[in-house]
Amino acid sequence: MTAVDALVVGAGVVGLTTAISLAEAGLATRVVTADPPSRTTSVAAGAIWGPVRCGPPDRCREWARAGLDVLSELAGEPAAAIRQVRGREVSQEPAAPPDWLDLLPGGVAMCAPTELPDGFAAGWWYTAPVVTMPSYLDYLLARYAAAGGSVEVAAVASLQSQDAPVVVNCAGMGARELVPDPLLEPVRGQVVVVRNPGIEEFYIDHGLRGSEYVYLFPHGDVVLLGGTAEEGAWDLAARPEVAERILRDCSAVHPRLRGAQIVAHRVGLRPCRPQVRLEAERLPGPGDRVLWHNYGHGGGGVTLAWGCAREITAAVLAGTAPAA
Repeated sequence: MTAVDALVVGAGVVGLTTAISLAEAGLATRVVTADPPSRTTSVAAGAIWGPVRCGPPDRCREWARAGLDVLSELAGEPAAAIRQVRGREVSQEPAAPPDWLDLLPGGVAMCAPTELPDGFAAGWWYTAPVVTMPSYLDYLLARYAAAGGSVEVAAVASLQSQDAPVVVNCAGMGARELVPDPLLEPVRGQVVVVRNPGIEEFYIDHGLRGSEYVYLFPHGDVVLLGGTAEEGAWDLAARPEVAERILRDCSAVHPRLRGAQIVAHRVGLRPCRPQVRLEAERLPGPGDRVLWHNYGHGGGGVTLAWGCAREITAAVLAGTAPAA
């Protein structure tokens, strides 16, 4: 197999974005992944820009800023399947918009009382990039191939045994065993995709009732309905009773969804950790091989991917390496 400058483990949105960043900087790269992009957690994401369920706040803010810039720019490319969508986030309890929304150029507007659902106390409108993930992953694959990259679907038993001067661990939940890292915990998300009856605005219920979310994101001719946030759950099969609850709750928000044709059921495991792990360590053996960790993005993988990828790329190009 052809030698490469950098090998990326994992082909979700974080892995592909990292591989693209390195390849477009002039490095020969390869991606090795246990699952093709179409079977990663990324394909089940909503996915709207916003650094949620991730930390630390200061670093995530800057990574999110970089991601916002790139996603906003890509909204002009049809193949990337990114649209600037207006919508509202609402809360049954008194609440204020998260601080990171001030990064959006259009700002935030608080909902008038008449714009809130019955029983809700607060809400806010904003416009942010919304990403149709299956199409976006196809776009990233094509862009990576155009930069000379290749993807190998194969089980990865060890990070240390990968043959490259730079190895980047973007394995998502797979990092729990590969590193190993017991701090990494799955937060299971289940969604339902239906034909769009004419919905143009996103909706996010700010609250979490047990493990149940209520949100919907329009993606042209389909709408993605969610969802769940089940900590510690590993099962990847869609549960019919959960799908029924999602359809019921989202139809209560938009009655036009009642009877909508179901297109797909998707399940993904958010790789949650107290903090995103973005750091390097030396690999044992001959040479100055370096292992970069880039995982634990929680619900913010799409949002943080470009910022994290660029930070790693800059360090690799500068020859920055961890202390021995």
